[in-house]
Amino acid sequence: MGHAIPSSMQAQLGAWNNSEGIDLESWIGCEGNFRLAIGYATLFWPNFIEFEDYIFIEGVQASSVRQFEEVSGCTPKSVEWTLNHLHIADIQHYGCVDISSDKLIFLGNILKEIYEAKLKFQFPNKPCVVEFYQPEDKDSLYDYQLSFWQKKHDEETA
Repeated sequence: MGHAIPSSMQAQLGAWNNSEGIDLESWIGCEGNFRLAIGYATLFWPNFIEFEDYIFIEGVQASSVRQFEEVSGCTPKSVEWTLNHLHIADIQHYGCVDISSDKLIFLGNILKEIYEAKLKFQFPNKPCVVEFYQPEDKDSLYDYQLSFWQKKHDEETA
């Protein structure tokens, strides 16, 4: 079962091949490059690390953890959520001309599935919750966010 192509991309794909159209795999073969493929691989199969009782995306600094732990009302869940969150719009440069809510929703849902699978694979005894937040105002393009935390932190408080 495949994923539906975002409607904002259908016209672009349909214009290829003398208006006979092109599928996504063929399209990336024409438009993509290996530099981007390597970069996207780090996003679509991220490295996760354990740090003390936390799970983070690789690259989180101990000083950042300590800074967030000192915030009043902080919980282990809020530390993980904050330090693991990704604004989907930040995948590309600010002002990218082809940004649209349907593309952000498509990518957010795919990334949610990927993160769920990778976290379960890498940490089978530490279940995590992966959240893809979609704003009520679908035109708030910079508010689509993905994050995760360990399920056990749902019960913990500061």
